[in-house]
Amino acid sequence: MAVPSLELPARWEPVAPGSYWAVPARVPPDRVPPDRTLPTRPVPSLAVSTNLYGSGTPGIPEPPRAGPGFATPGEPVPVWRDWRWWLEWLGVVVFALVLAFGVRTYVAQLFYIPSGSMLPTLHVGDRIAVDKLSYHLHDIRRGDVVVFRRPPLEQSAYPDLVKRVVGLPGDTIASVGGQVTIDGRPLSEHWLPQPEPPTLPSPVPYAFSLGHPYTVPAGHYFVMGDNRTNSEDSRYFGPIPTGLIVGKMAFVAWPLDDSGWLVMLGATAALLVLAMAVVALGGSGTARHGRAASLRRPPVPGTP
Repeated sequence: MAVPSLELPARWEPVAPGSYWAVPARVPPDRVPPDRTLPTRPVPSLAVSTNLYGSGTPGIPEPPRAGPGFATPGEPVPVWRDWRWWLEWLGVVVFALVLAFGVRTYVAQLFYIPSGSMLPTLHVGDRIAVDKLSYHLHDIRRGDVVVFRRPPLEQSAYPDLVKRVVGLPGDTIASVGGQVTIDGRPLSEHWLPQPEPPTLPSPVPYAFSLGHPYTVPAGHYFVMGDNRTNSEDSRYFGPIPTGLIVGKMAFVAWPLDDSGWLVMLGATAALLVLAMAVVALGGSGTARHGRAASLRRPPVPGTP
């Protein structure tokens, strides 16, 4: 019988206790004699002085062991790895939600402008980004556009309002001939449209109506809308306490202005970097698992 080519893929065949030989795999089974006398030759790599698979007789290899931790070629990936992949992504999603909630609660939030009391600075339908951290770092300044919770005397149903800070704690504010004065000096309001609309007292029977000079209490701020002739502000519901102020307007988020575009581009770039980092970490984990699994598989005789 002709000896098949030794370059063909081979399989393990036991020919004696503790001894295995490489038999060409392409030999038809019906041509293998019952006594397994098919010409064979030892695998060259077995001619070593150490055992390839662990304990046993030195120099004589043992067959691959089966059991937990050993996989064979073509074996499906264990189910726990699929669950681990899902758990990793679930952790990423939960972290993103917690981060978004934390940002919205403590860092920044978007607000919708429903009325024209801040025209021409803010228009109906604008969405503004409000910074909630800045007033933890510095005091409220005159001219800041702030969002605050609805004060008790406000009659509208809006839960939040947006106005501009005009009077600070301790200021004596008044309306003289349609001009706002602070401590008797005219206030330069460059944020108002030109020509400046008159700032008139409100008809409410309270001291803060600006029918007479009014001193802003400590811990309170006198706010007004830029559209002075069509704005219910502190002239109607009084000065607002610090505890009601949500934060300072950072920029108009929609429609985007110049500063809004810069912030949105920066946020988009940061999100892309974060997504790439997540993908890179996930890919490295998959490669690491795959390498570990491949290292635990025993070598298959006859394969490169």
